[in-house]
Amino acid sequence: MRFFDPNNPNEKKKMIAAAVLGLGAIIVLGYVFFGGSSSKPTTNSTVQTRPSPSPRIGATPAPAVSIDEDLSIYQPVVYTPVVPAVGEANRNIFSYYEPPPATPKPVIVPTPTPAPTPPLVASSLTPTTVYAGTPTDFSMQLMGDKFTSAVRISIDGRELPTRFINAQQLFTTVPAALIANAGTRQVIVRSSDGRLYSNMLSLNVTPAPTPNYNYVGIIGKPRFNDTAVLQDKNSKDLINVQRGETIGGRFRVVSISEKEVRLIDTLLKIPHKLTFSNEVSPNTPYRQPGRTIDDEP
Repeated sequence: MRFFDPNNPNEKKKMIAAAVLGLGAIIVLGYVFFGGSSSKPTTNSTVQTRPSPSPRIGATPAPAVSIDEDLSIYQPVVYTPVVPAVGEANRNIFSYYEPPPATPKPVIVPTPTPAPTPPLVASSLTPTTVYAGTPTDFSMQLMGDKFTSAVRISIDGRELPTRFINAQQLFTTVPAALIANAGTRQVIVRSSDGRLYSNMLSLNVTPAPTPNYNYVGIIGKPRFNDTAVLQDKNSKDLINVQRGETIGGRFRVVSISEKEVRLIDTLLKIPHKLTFSNEVSPNTPYRQPGRTIDDEP
């Protein structure tokens, strides 16, 4: 079988047509791959314009800017904010914010004002020490300088009747109620209007001596002449006393009852009492008190 017959005119025409089509295809491909790359790109002369922002309501419209206008006269506004310097706080991403410690304010200590010198001078007291519980009033002398008849002696703010002797000496009577308890009393000389006053003196009120005994029992006798059993607090010795006797060299027995024994200080005239106590040795000869008062028959 033969693919091409040169003597057949139809076969010749087919071959010529195929050759023409193949040549045309080669030309087209050569133009596409080699002819298109050598052409210059088309220049786009269209000028792009920036759209102008829409004006706000009530604002004055900005003047239109022409393309030919010189824009070099318009300079950009440069704003550089200044942040005030602050102290660096402690940084801890796992904790809350801790502000820096505040600067402590300086402590201003005012200059002390010296106390004015009193116009009167108080130098000494007589007596300077008394016993608390003294049952009677007592006299007190105050020595000093620049006293007048218008000044008075005051104890703890209580003004007392004062006898003016001279510019260096004053006298007063102190009530027993002012020294009922132990402590220190402030004594000053001053006038009623407060213009004249002296420096402060101290009157010491000390506790009075007390009997060092416990009342531990009572021994009954005929005609109510009972005997009190007392025990020394230090030696624990027992002594029997009756009314009118003295113990400790200065305390006289005034009365004996089932509740207490009353004594009086023979030197200071200060009364004392011993309340019945159960603190006693088991071999002590005594009986439990049975009367409320030791009356005279």
